[in-house]
Amino acid sequence: MIEQNEQLINLRQKLSGLERRGSEKTHAPVLPFGLDAIDSHLPGGGLRLGGLHEIADAGHGQEHATAAGLMIAGILARLDGPVLWAAEHADLFAPALAQVGLPPDRVLHVNALRAVPLVMEEGLRHGGFAGIVGELRRLDAVAARRLQLAAESAGVAAFALRRSRKPRDTALAAPIAAVTRWRVARLPSGPPVPEAPRVRGLAPALWRLDLIRCRGAEPASWTVEACDATGRLRLAAVMADRPMAAAPMQDRGERRRAG
Repeated sequence: MIEQNEQLINLRQKLSGLERRGSEKTHAPVLPFGLDAIDSHLPGGGLRLGGLHEIADAGHGQEHATAAGLMIAGILARLDGPVLWAAEHADLFAPALAQVGLPPDRVLHVNALRAVPLVMEEGLRHGGFAGIVGELRRLDAVAARRLQLAAESAGVAAFALRRSRKPRDTALAAPIAAVTRWRVARLPSGPPVPEAPRVRGLAPALWRLDLIRCRGAEPASWTVEACDATGRLRLAAVMADRPMAAAPMQDRGERRRAG
């Protein structure tokens, strides 16, 4: 009987510890997007800094990850400190990142080939970075879990920027231990002026942000104007929070990084 009571006490202590850790994660620091429609939907009111986040372009845009890379750069532009950006290919286009507020002198670019997850994890454990980015196609469950734990321990946001030549790559659909998973689809820009409603392409670029998974929140979708020079998004003057079934615009092959 005494032994059973001791086991019960130990179990209660373990459960209490799990509850405390869960509460701490819930109150982890976040970075608001500055858009109430998005921030009010995310747990804590923004993007959790101590965690792994997966972002990829939708459809054919996955090969170059143009929009997804700019979204990540815009997020990091609003944080202080250097950024570690590891990639399998040496094609990071620094001027594009600078246009959304992340200048080259803040970015430590590492051509890591197939060792991107290891470089990301080492950067998280080293400390001193505002954020960690890893461009990669494959990310197995074990590596993702290690990155999530390292990001959580460091209190730093880590971003898995997924790229693939296949528009419907099953590797990008596999479940991983990420706090959030996003898909970014480029949409046709609106007309620049009311007097020329048929002339398109000069207005701010539009994205559809699909939150396909989030711990503590349901999937959702928003139509926004792409990041400005300070890395901020704006809610587009079209229908927001619309169904996720809307078809993404096909990528025209523009490169986010070509120099």
